Amino acid sequence: MNAMNALEVSDLSFAYGAREALRKVSFSLAPGRFAALLGPNGAGKSTLIALLTRLYDLQRGDIVVGQCSLRTTPRPALRQLGVVFQQSTLDLDLSVEQNLRYHAALHGLGRRQTALRVDAELARQGLTERRGERVRELNGGHRRRVEIARALLHEPRLLLLDEASAGLDPASRLALNQHIRSLCREQQISVLWTTHLLDEVQAGDDLLILHQGRLVASGQADALSLEHGGDLGSAFAHLTNPGASR
Repeated sequence: MNAMNALEVSDLSFAYGAREALRKVSFSLAPGRFAALLGPNGAGKSTLIALLTRLYDLQRGDIVVGQCSLRTTPRPALRQLGVVFQQSTLDLDLSVEQNLRYHAALHGLGRRQTALRVDAELARQGLTERRGERVRELNGGHRRRVEIARALLHEPRLLLLDEASAGLDPASRLALNQHIRSLCREQQISVLWTTHLLDEVQAGDDLLILHQGRLVASGQADALSLEHGGDLGSAFAHLTNPGASR
């Protein structure tokens, strides 16, 4: 991966009819960085993810992954994304390995490459011994790991996780967060992790705070905390008070 930004979001706005969900959102994400996108429910996080993954068409602004614009070259841009959505999209009646092989086929991976990538990702996620199990037999934490393995099969530049810890118990939530951070360090993959939970953000993270459709703060988490109250909880409360986005 070279020094270009993994992600560039420029003047992004989106409306559902008369209701504006995102207003002139701009930010970038450097290679190998873990960025937390933090915001209360209804802030616009899921809308942003839907635009990043092209579930919604762009209305205003642009999104560039590597050097590929979602507006003008969507297919090459999407090939550089790995995505874990809040709601699971695994086929519960297929095995772990069958889910991964189906995804590999959608990305056009050849048989030998698929076998190598499936073996590598199952090992990385600690799922090798579960490859033949049906997904419905797994617990929530292991299902998330299958989704992460699937998202990384085609070796993306950027991994997007939309409220990926939703529904997990505290121990599983912590383990998942730490696991993604280790992947970020080891593979130099860029990560955009959306959450409304303050304890999923660490001091050295790149932090983006979204409130009522506006990006009200961006920077390193510890620096933003000091600038807006001394700790992350105080900073978040200050930045998301009723007048913060005006």
